[in-house]
Amino acid sequence: MARWRWRRTYLGGEADRAAFRALHNASLASPALREGLTSASAERSVGHLRALLGTPAAGLGDTSGLLAWDGLGAHHRSQLAGTISQVAETGRTMIVDERTLVCDDGGCQVTQAIVSPLVVEDTLVGALVVGAPHTTGGLVRAADEVASWVSGQLELAELDLSRNRLMEAEVRALRAQISPHFIYNSLGAIASFVRTDPDRARELLLEFADFTRYSFRRHGEYTTLAEELRSVERYLLLEQARFGDRLQVTLQVAPEVLPVAVPFLCIQPLVENAVRHGLEASADKADGVGRLSITARDLDQECVIEVEDDGTGEDPERVRQALAGDVSMDSVGLGNVDARLRNAYGDDYGLVVETAPGAGTKVIVRVPKFAPGVQV
Repeated sequence: MARWRWRRTYLGGEADRAAFRALHNASLASPALREGLTSASAERSVGHLRALLGTPAAGLGDTSGLLAWDGLGAHHRSQLAGTISQVAETGRTMIVDERTLVCDDGGCQVTQAIVSPLVVEDTLVGALVVGAPHTTGGLVRAADEVASWVSGQLELAELDLSRNRLMEAEVRALRAQISPHFIYNSLGAIASFVRTDPDRARELLLEFADFTRYSFRRHGEYTTLAEELRSVERYLLLEQARFGDRLQVTLQVAPEVLPVAVPFLCIQPLVENAVRHGLEASADKADGVGRLSITARDLDQECVIEVEDDGTGEDPERVRQALAGDVSMDSVGLGNVDARLRNAYGDDYGLVVETAPGAGTKVIVRVPKFAPGVQV
C-alpha cells in the first residue's frame, strides 16, 4: 500500500496531468507555427490547438479568410470569413452567435464561435477561431491566451526568416568582397599557360569552374568541412599557379572531422588573408617564400581548424577593428566570418586571432561537432 500511494503521488493529480497534456499539445503545434502562417502550417497545427483548448472545433486564418479547420462544424467556414476580416481590421476578439452561424442541423455542436486576433510585431496577420456549443468567459480568455501564444510562435518564425535573410546577405557581401580580384588574377594565371602548357591551362580552368560553382551556389547555409576544404584546395591550386614555388602550403586534416557541419565560406576567406599576408613578406625573406599551414583537429566534442601564415603579422588593434566589421581594414571577410560563427554557435565560438607585427598570423576556428539547428 505504501508503494502504491507513493506511485500515485509521483504521477500527480488531474491538474498535473491536464498541464502535461496542454504542454504536449503546444509542443506538437509549435514546429509548424514556427514556419509562419501558411495553409500547410495551419493544417498541421490546428488539430493540436483544438486539443489544447478541448473544443469541438478550431480554425486558423489569415487576413483573407480561413486557412484550415479541424473538428465539427466545417460547414460554418464560409460564414466566418466576414468576422475574420473584421477582427483583422479592429484587432479585437469577437464572439459569433447563432445569428451568424445559421445551421439546419439541430444537433450541431458549433453554434457559437470565438475569433481572436493573431498579431506579429504590432501587425494583425490573422485569427484563431474556436467553435463550441456555447461560449463562456473562461473559454474566451483561454482562446485569447492561445491566440497570444500562437502569435508568439509566428513572431519567432518571422525572426528566423529575418535571421536567414541576414545570413544570406552576409554571404552575398562576402562573395562580392572576395570574387573580383581573385577572378581577375586566376584568369590571368590560366591565360599564361594557354600556349606554354595547354594541358595545365585546361586543368586549372576546370578547377576554377568548380571553385566558382561552389562559392556562388545559392542553397544551404552550412556545408561539411570536407566540402569547404575541397574548395580551399582548389583556391590554393589557382594561387600556386600564379606564384609557383613562392607559396608553400601544408595541410593536416584529421579524417574524423571531415563530416562536421560548418558555415558556408567560413575557411576560404581566412586562407585568402593568409596567402595575401604570407606572400607580402616573402620578398623580404632570404628564400623569398611565403608559408601557409592549415590544420583541422578532433578535440573531443569540437573540431578545431587553424590557418597560419609566416607573413608580416598585424597590429592586434587593427585585428580587433576588422573583427568588429570595419570595412576599411584590408582583411577579406574576417568580421563577416566571425559574426556568422557567433550567430551559429554562440559568442564562445568567435574567431581567435594570434598575431603581432613581424610574427605571422594564426587564426583559430572552433566549431562544435553537433549544434542545434546546424545541419547540412
